[in-house]
Amino acid sequence: MTSKGLAGFIHVLEREGELKRISVFVDPVLEIAEFADRTINSGGPALLFENNGTSFPVLINAFGSEKRMNLALKTEEPENIYSEIDKISDLLTPGSSNPLSKISDFFTLFRLRKFIPVRTCRRGRCQQVILKDPDLDILPVLKCWPHDGGRFITLPIVHTYNPFTLAPNAGMYRMQILDKCTTAMHWQLHKTGANHYRLWKETGKMMPVSVVLGGDPVYTYAATAPLPENIDEYILAGFLTRRRIKMVKCVTNDIYVPEDADIVIEGYVDPSEPLVSEGPFGDHTGFYSLSDMYPKFHVTCITHARDAVYPATVVGIPPKEDLFFTRATEKIFLKPLQMVLNSEITDLHMPPAGVAHNLVIVSMKKNYPGQGLKVINSLLGAGQMMFSKYIIAVSDGIDIRNYSEVLEEVINNTDVEKDVIFSRGPLDVLDHSCDVPAFGGKAGIDATRKLPSETIPGNKNITDENKITDVLNEMVKHQMISSYHILRNRSFYPVAVISVKREGKLVNIEKIVQFLNNTGAGDVLKVVLAVDEEVDTGDLNMVAWQLLGNSDPLRDHRYFGTSSILFDGTVKAFRQGGFPRPWPDIVCSDKGTITSVDEKWSVAGMGNLVNSPSLKYLKLRKGNSATVMP
Repeated sequence: MTSKGLAGFIHVLEREGELKRISVFVDPVLEIAEFADRTINSGGPALLFENNGTSFPVLINAFGSEKRMNLALKTEEPENIYSEIDKISDLLTPGSSNPLSKISDFFTLFRLRKFIPVRTCRRGRCQQVILKDPDLDILPVLKCWPHDGGRFITLPIVHTYNPFTLAPNAGMYRMQILDKCTTAMHWQLHKTGANHYRLWKETGKMMPVSVVLGGDPVYTYAATAPLPENIDEYILAGFLTRRRIKMVKCVTNDIYVPEDADIVIEGYVDPSEPLVSEGPFGDHTGFYSLSDMYPKFHVTCITHARDAVYPATVVGIPPKEDLFFTRATEKIFLKPLQMVLNSEITDLHMPPAGVAHNLVIVSMKKNYPGQGLKVINSLLGAGQMMFSKYIIAVSDGIDIRNYSEVLEEVINNTDVEKDVIFSRGPLDVLDHSCDVPAFGGKAGIDATRKLPSETIPGNKNITDENKITDVLNEMVKHQMISSYHILRNRSFYPVAVISVKREGKLVNIEKIVQFLNNTGAGDVLKVVLAVDEEVDTGDLNMVAWQLLGNSDPLRDHRYFGTSSILFDGTVKAFRQGGFPRPWPDIVCSDKGTITSVDEKWSVAGMGNLVNSPSLKYLKLRKGNSATVMP
């Protein structure tokens, strides 16, 4: 009989040579995360920690490669799945009171019917063991980073439903352990879980909540997918697995969960109860998300399979395991995006340095003036794309995963005054750069090749490298910048990355801009990207991550010369006048954890030592806490 849940996936991973079992003791507090971080960054296998102080093995980095993500989605060739999604995507789109009216033929209806989850009255695999005196300490919950506020469940599938329409939701929301039977529930402002919480508050009743850990790995992906709020995530899971997902009723509430889950944590949230402090947490942005107030989840029962495995992930400075979720989403949701919003879009990419929402690059077929700006503006209002800070549009035929090629298109086809637009709108709650939480500036860059009516007379590239280096060397001489890097590729780019020296504890960007104006730098430089003095200007992944994370595009751009622009990616805690809210530090392991894992690496059978990725980033830290103290 084929094993179910994560046990079955582990068998697949072992058969494919994609799993490493670790039998020596590794502590869930900091050490497992450090092992995983090194393995993820070095392209290593999934890890199964069998000796962690509990009876549940920990599976981590299970999705951390293209191959393993494909195995999770049950496909050898992803395009075979992605090419079919357009056949049913309009059926899964809200806007019609009668979804059947969208069906073009009987066979489409039949395919959709096969994906709808089915409820069963039997006990499921997830209920082979029932613990009505729950204790979360039986689980190997990780503390990933030294300044995390505690231990966090990092791959929970949180099940709730709308109390008025009964529409279910299965979302991925981290959970901080408070004690043996309560957690904080990180329902971010814009998420469906938070909306359900607000609706339950209106009823004055207790809100049932059940949390699934493990099961078929496709459930984990489906819980992260950017589906409309009223679409059941298990329809997507059924489509990807080509079967109807069997659901069973929980023991202590009326929520239904997949019968093949590994672990289920049942309980409730009392909407009348005061919120509790949650965080800090080393997040996928590469920075700590700082403490904030969130609802408290009360555990009433824990059930699990007899061979249950505890799933976990570690997020932090990109790239991490979540990169492969983003790549799958790019492919799966391109077709619906084309059908519903922009048929001219030919490809979409969210680079790792942009941590899924800070940068989006699209290629498009262009037929009329202003079409690039049209696509940018429409994307800024499209579902979870509304969180995007920077959107770059290029013409069809450009490899948008070749960043040198994209940058060349930006330089060759962009007039700063006409093709760069700024606006304000919603931002991810985790974005730390905006003055007001979850609301700030955005930028769109139309780098599509211009039609004759869009061509600007006299707009040309500047290629005098000597004049550029003269200006930048003068800035080094006057102790304004620590270093610089000039971007080059097939042609010479008039783009410079500069690391700005602090004056005492302050960064004076206005002084930099004044110098650029006074020296006529606008005649030789088109774009300047400013980062902090500790940032390696030659490491473009580090530069991009810091710039995208630390900037509000509207607030942090400055024009100089006649048509040149500077983007300020420095830490705003050091700006003149300070910052209106706490500024988070970057996420790194501490030296004690690094040393401990160094010593265990070979004993654990991991082969040649892989150095900690944190060693590269420790120089960027501004203190010894989750918060930057200027």
